[in-house]
Amino acid sequence: MASTARIATGTKIYLYVSLTIIAAIVLVPLLTTALGGFKDLGDLRTNPFGLPAAWHLENYTDILFGDRYWRQMMNSLVIATLTVCLTVSVSAMAAFTFAHVKFFGAGFLLNYFLIGLMFPAATAILPLFIRIRDLGLLNSYWGVVLPQVSFGLGMSILLFRNYFRNLPEELFQAAIVDGCGYIRFFWHISLPLSRPIIATVSIISFVGSWNSYILPLIMLNSETMYPWPLGIMVYRGEFGTAWQLVLAFITLTIMPTIIVFFLAQKHIIAGLTAGAVKS
Repeated sequence: MASTARIATGTKIYLYVSLTIIAAIVLVPLLTTALGGFKDLGDLRTNPFGLPAAWHLENYTDILFGDRYWRQMMNSLVIATLTVCLTVSVSAMAAFTFAHVKFFGAGFLLNYFLIGLMFPAATAILPLFIRIRDLGLLNSYWGVVLPQVSFGLGMSILLFRNYFRNLPEELFQAAIVDGCGYIRFFWHISLPLSRPIIATVSIISFVGSWNSYILPLIMLNSETMYPWPLGIMVYRGEFGTAWQLVLAFITLTIMPTIIVFFLAQKHIIAGLTAGAVKS
């Protein structure tokens, strides 16, 4: 009994130490970024990790009370919202089909979608730019949204499919016996039971879109259309960069994603682990 208690105590100590180290790895960069936004450029260069010698609140207030910041945040919100809505809608319907409908070529078509997980988006930038240009979608929200949805379908379909296959088979069989078709079963049974995976896919899509840099950089050429990642370029001058303003701007713009993640973390974990047993 004494040895078992010592092992349990050692395990708890190991877990606490490990979690403390992991938390420090995550929190130190965030705190350093937030504190850097309160410094002037000289203090930031000589004391990048410590507390500010003088707290410059104007670094934050000038950004918050400027029109540019809110315009870029609104652009990011519109692009992210459209991306999430389309990704969840399309991937949920496709995944339901792969999970419950038997048809010729289903395996090949599913693998075709999943192949996209192996290729980074940067490799397709040139042909993607040409295609978006030919469609007349350059410098528009859709020129960014549609590629983001395409690149996000592979992972989203995989997550939805595993979740749908993990639902009790008896529900599907009972619905078929009662005359419920695929469409009604999808809308009235599968989706109401799929809030965890919907939250998971939504958060993944939202964060990916919110932090996207290369696609807006290529597809947008008007400053009024820029999302927040491109807004950082405003603080770069010909002879230098106002890094204290960059850090303040980054702190203000990453807060929405952090808040959303904390509010939905329970659903995210449930969605990611739902398909771990049965696939």
